[in-house]
Amino acid sequence: MRSTDVGSLPPVVEEALLERGARDVLSPGRSSSGPALEFRRAIEKALRDKLEAGIELPTYPQFRDMNKMFLSMLKGVELLEGRYVEVGRLEVKDPRIPEVLVARDSAPEIADNLGLDKVRLRVCITGPHTLSFSFAFRSPGLLRRLGHVLAEVVRANTISGRRFEVEMVVLDEPTFGTVDDPLVEPGSEGREALREAWEEALRAARSSGAMTGIHLHSTSDGLFWDVEALEVVESHVDDPFYSLAETRERLEETGKLVKASICRTDFDTLMMRRIRAEKPGLSEHDLMEEVARAWRDIKSGRTDPAVFLEPVEEMAGRLKAILDFLGPDKVLFAGPECGLKSFPTYGTALECLRRVGAACGLIGKP
Repeated sequence: MRSTDVGSLPPVVEEALLERGARDVLSPGRSSSGPALEFRRAIEKALRDKLEAGIELPTYPQFRDMNKMFLSMLKGVELLEGRYVEVGRLEVKDPRIPEVLVARDSAPEIADNLGLDKVRLRVCITGPHTLSFSFAFRSPGLLRRLGHVLAEVVRANTISGRRFEVEMVVLDEPTFGTVDDPLVEPGSEGREALREAWEEALRAARSSGAMTGIHLHSTSDGLFWDVEALEVVESHVDDPFYSLAETRERLEETGKLVKASICRTDFDTLMMRRIRAEKPGLSEHDLMEEVARAWRDIKSGRTDPAVFLEPVEEMAGRLKAILDFLGPDKVLFAGPECGLKSFPTYGTALECLRRVGAACGLIGKP
């Protein structure tokens, strides 16, 4: 079973410096500036760390805000009172993702150092539904336009090389199915517009030879089943998606595959599970007090946050249950349910990834 991850990590460099570095990396005149070098070092190290932790198909290291990084690529928009407004034709200023550019540049050295034939990358792109909530005025037309510009971004970031391959492109849609959205209700023009936007972006990936996926926080709305260019579906640990007979039936009907989510990534939830196990019967108020105390102990260095992570055996047990239920031929990857940016430390996030890799190893490789 091949391991993968969703992408985000706790910050290792001050956010403003990372943002400057990301901009400078794309500018020929500033690609060697101080911020650009700091950005490159952070991305290169994190990519290497993910691979060394046992993640076979890592997502580019994502330290920046997932919405802002893609919205900042757009022109024809203005930010007014915290929301974007279209003031001209929606276009992409520069479709290159700085993190992907750095991964491509550093791939030969990383591959040599780790004994790999090449570095294989998962590219995660914030989807049109989620990006649309940053706009003051949402419409079916906006969803289609976002799908068009995201397709351009996909094409610019799926260029492989001798020691580097973009193996998979995933649309990240945390809002879809988790918010009540009349714009995409069944039978609406907006729903068809979203399906078309997903199709356009994912077709761009497939035309470049990359596999396609969608990252959801809930599969309660099954529109994704109707997207022909979509190959791999992933959701969160507690989503019934992984245990429903309907999922098996739709996988057979559509030929789609699954990424098994095998560990929780909401750190407060991880804390509460351990505290409840150690102190059963706590009231909600007392539980919240214990969580707050645990955070204080972590920040002061009195507690190692890794004690709250799920053990390898629990992750492996989840993976085995999904494989047994859906069938090993339907499960292509396994990994965390979401990004790890909320984890208290970078080291804790890497330990989580190491456990994911170990859990996949326990199940065995084809």
